[in-house]
Amino acid sequence: MSENGFWDNPDVAQKTMKEKKSIEDKLEELSGLEGQMEDLVLMVEMAEEGEDQELAAEAEEGCKSISIKLEELRLKTLLDGKYDDSNAIISVHAGSGGTDAQDWAEMLFRMYSRWCEKRGYKAKLIDMQDDTEGGIKSATLLVEGENAYGYLKNEKGVHRLVRISPFDSSGRRHTSFASLDVIPEIDDDVSIEINDDDLRIDTFRSSGAGGQHVNKTDSAIRITHIPTNIVVTCQNERSQHQNKETAMKLLMSKLIELKEQEQKESLEELKGDYSQITWGSQIRSYVFHPYTMVKDHRTGAEVGNVNAVMDGNIDYFINEKLKQKEQV
Repeated sequence: MSENGFWDNPDVAQKTMKEKKSIEDKLEELSGLEGQMEDLVLMVEMAEEGEDQELAAEAEEGCKSISIKLEELRLKTLLDGKYDDSNAIISVHAGSGGTDAQDWAEMLFRMYSRWCEKRGYKAKLIDMQDDTEGGIKSATLLVEGENAYGYLKNEKGVHRLVRISPFDSSGRRHTSFASLDVIPEIDDDVSIEINDDDLRIDTFRSSGAGGQHVNKTDSAIRITHIPTNIVVTCQNERSQHQNKETAMKLLMSKLIELKEQEQKESLEELKGDYSQITWGSQIRSYVFHPYTMVKDHRTGAEVGNVNAVMDGNIDYFINEKLKQKEQV
């Protein structure tokens, strides 16, 4: 314990130790790269002296690999926001357009799920509202891993799809929209006072897979924060109590993020409808027809292999948006 009692607060101590470990990990990674660079310099010298083309090619590949790792480490240093090192909660919502939009929402949900797998992040399904005709109306994932929110925060916004609709018997081209909402998972030691009178809590029958128990009981929870009209749902936990607990945590995270974005001092100052999706301001377009292209409208970044992007290869777009921070 220090003289000023700093370490008496276990939450502060835990956060400080987490930040300390993050810095130590970056320094260790940098030290490892420095060692690899020294080995490569020696390899290049040996290749030149012995005119060894095979060794020279190996050194060239090593240089490329280190360059990629150095760039990844540099981008990590840009993740210095208040919640950048936190887990992320992402929610996909289908826009207007019926089955096409719901199918597009499901495609986006799969894309981000695959991205999580590729990065080694754990993705936990919190809620999914599917549709009998196809696709999903909405889905919420908890993404657990270092800097998950820092990487995903800029994916928030409207995503636009252009393709020949598989649901149109005439084979016409359709434009569909879906939105992604991203908030940080707030630590248990961070909380705000929510007036019970400002909440409307509804129970309903879970619609997803979950066995006979889920289908026979009203275990799913929907919570509406009346002043802001923010709605959160959870139906994938084992009991109504757990669903309510998770839903309240989601609501708390949304309200804390919103309060900071609006720079309000208290929840009472947050009024109005924050639940609406604004179409026409898409951040990215995914074009399958008449050509294939994924373009980010904020950075100008483009990729022609749309299928690779839909399989979760979105780091290029994430990184290009992070780099804009250096130019501000």
